[in-house]
Parts: sequence; structure tokens; C-alpha cells
Amino acid sequence: MKEDNKLKILWQLFKATFTLSAFTFGGGFVIVSLMKKKFVEELGWLEEDEMLDITAIAQSSPGPIPINASVILGYRMAGIVGTLVAILGTSLPPMIIISLIAVFYNQFRENKVISVALQVMRAGVAAVILDVVINLAKNVFKTKRALYILLMVLSFIATVIFDVSAMLVILVCLVVGIIDAVIPLVKGKTVKEEAEL
Repeated sequence: MKEDNKLKILWQLFKATFTLSAFTFGGGFVIVSLMKKKFVEELGWLEEDEMLDITAIAQSSPGPIPINASVILGYRMAGIVGTLVAILGTSLPPMIIISLIAVFYNQFRENKVISVALQVMRAGVAAVILDVVINLAKNVFKTKRALYILLMVLSFIATVIFDVSAMLVILVCLVVGIIDAVIPLVKGKTVKEEAEL
């Protein structure tokens, strides 16, 4: 990769992650939807399947979803330097905003206008999270794999109705996914061994 091209990608990466992080309210699930629009649809850096994989890894790893996604995205685009640039772009806006809020905490807490504005923003956040859920569900249905669809439905029932920990659900899905990936490999090896006999 040419030096000028790499610097251009790093600048775009920083600018994109900084902007997304600065204007995203409502947590990790909200930024995932915006990252998809930015990096898949607008910049064309990733395929939709890749973004779904990044989302799954970011959600199931410890730590904030935006930072986890930035680590993978930055590395995918420009290696270790890209990771550092993406993390910096993602973490700076919340650090600046929270630092300002901490300084003026009492004024923010007692200000009715800010209180109402934050409550109204929750409705927008809920809509964006619903959009993420619908898009992720559509992509699961697109696979046409009964196992994946069943896992999605059972995970929903487990978390919503039975209040099962999301971490436990993710771990169970991970184990099932590993088993699902290993079985064809074992079967393929067995068939090959039988053919050699």
C-alpha cells in the first residue's frame, strides 16, 4: 500500500470513527447500525457479511461494542496503526463529552430542558436499536439455515421471557457454532479415510 494512500485511509478512518462516536447516543447497538451505513454502504470498505461478523465478535467480546468493532475494523483497513487510529477516533468524543458533563454535572442534573431532551432522545435511540435488530434478523433469515433461525428464536425467548443472561446465550451460541463448523470437517475427514481404505 502506498504511503499517501495509507495516510488517506487512516485519516478517513479517524474522521469516520470520530464522527460516528461523537453523534451516537444510546450505546453500542446504535453505533453498529451507523457503522454499517458508513463502512458498507457509503465507503464500500466492507461487505455486509463482514460487518455482521464484526458485530457478532464485538458484541460477544468483553468491553464496549464500539471500541471492539473499531479494533477489528481498524486492523482490517490498516493493520495495527489502523487499530490505534480507529480506537482513538472512537474513544475521544465520549471522553471529551463526559469530561465536560462531569465538570458541569450539577447544572446538567438540575436543568429541566436537558432532562426533557435526554428523555426525547431515548425514543430515537429505541428506533435505531429496533432497526439494528430487524437488519440482523433479516440477515439470519437470508442464510436459510434452520439452525441459525432456531438459535435466534430460542435466544430471544431465553432472554425476553426467561430472563437468561445475554452472556450465557452468547456463549451457548458460540459453542453451537463451533460444533456446527467442526462436524462437516470431521465427516469430510472420515469419508476421505474410508475412501483411502
